[in-house]
Amino acid sequence: MAKVLAFRAVRYNPKVVGDLSAVVTQPYDRIGPQEEAEYLRRSPYNFVRLIGTKIPPKDDSEYEKRAELFRAWLSQGVLIRDEKPGFYLYRVRFTHDGKQYERLGFVALLDLRESEVKKHERTLRGPKEDRLKLFRATEAHLEHIFLLYRDPERRATEALLSAAKGREPDMWARDDFGNIHEMWHISEPEVIAAVQEALAPIPVYIADGHHRFETAGVFMEECFQKGWKPLGPESFTSIPVTLVNVAEEGCVIRPTPRVVHGLPDFSLSRFLSAVREDFALEELPNFSAAKEFLSAGHARREKVFVAYAEGKFYGLRLLKDPEKVVPGEHAPAWKRLDVAILHKAILEKLLGIDEETLARGTNVEYTHTAEEAVKLMDEGKGQIAFLLNPTQVEDVLAVADAGEPMPQKSTDFYPKLLSGLVAMKMEIAKP
Repeated sequence: MAKVLAFRAVRYNPKVVGDLSAVVTQPYDRIGPQEEAEYLRRSPYNFVRLIGTKIPPKDDSEYEKRAELFRAWLSQGVLIRDEKPGFYLYRVRFTHDGKQYERLGFVALLDLRESEVKKHERTLRGPKEDRLKLFRATEAHLEHIFLLYRDPERRATEALLSAAKGREPDMWARDDFGNIHEMWHISEPEVIAAVQEALAPIPVYIADGHHRFETAGVFMEECFQKGWKPLGPESFTSIPVTLVNVAEEGCVIRPTPRVVHGLPDFSLSRFLSAVREDFALEELPNFSAAKEFLSAGHARREKVFVAYAEGKFYGLRLLKDPEKVVPGEHAPAWKRLDVAILHKAILEKLLGIDEETLARGTNVEYTHTAEEAVKLMDEGKGQIAFLLNPTQVEDVLAVADAGEPMPQKSTDFYPKLLSGLVAMKMEIAKP
């Protein structure tokens, strides 16, 4: 079901670059112009110079420039390659909503031909074309994608932790948000075999990286059509992945608030009247009460939302079975998603914002936090904002098992995997 392979990672030489915190980045699709400028300022060796940003270059020659830089850094010793193949135990220590967490996972290669991978997200052509051009130029997987798996017995984790016990991490970095990322290179053959045996019967699920995963499959087919052949596991038939066991603590998903704007006939009074058909409505005194309303509803397994408009907070609690208010031929697991209820029973039914409008991005802005959404409203940049609880990890897996893509912006896994800790250079035999 999941064939994982040890590999010799390409990684930074700390003797050349110094503190890894200065050269690692967020994933490319989280990097905008402001973040890029900051990364470029930090170090002449920052990884953004190789992966680029979420904005594709205007000139395709930029991809070859990145490939030339990648090859130069390898030849100059800026980047080095581990001598022994192994897995990379990956620990992230972070704080979220005032609580401290530790997320454990490991980096390996995933065989693209012999692994069952379940997806939950629709992909867009633009990002896939951008990454494909980078794959073609570099013949490398510079970033790893985020996968989930379910193993209550924690067999892979225990094997890797046992091998790393008492050792200092081989890599350490602090990300832009103060989170600590650590990796240990585990090369013992018996540990590698134990991890492979543990993962062999288990399906894996994409958390983040749908575009890169699909593009890796396209690139693999291109290579075969050219008559190219893989030379070992580090080639176009595999992709670097970080695998996280959902049975472990620390798998955090953040909610993504929505700010609605630009509706020509929006009326708050009409909205509050219409929403009572499916929801119990109560006015909340302040932001703290709004957050407590969401938290309490989540604890009771209720479907609750907070609307914020004209300086006031309103608690919305669903009165009906989610399957009765979410129309369409969707799986029950999909209809029970908080995001699906928000999109179908509120945005579409009451405000006329359907899936096509959401896809165009014309009337809804997404924020990373509730505070950001409230700030936009207070600055007069929205008509009404909606705060919600996070999607649960088990719900992501259930929807993926049903074979459905989740609604737009359903998941925001936190923290993101760091780019620049490990990469994979493909070994290819060409006719």
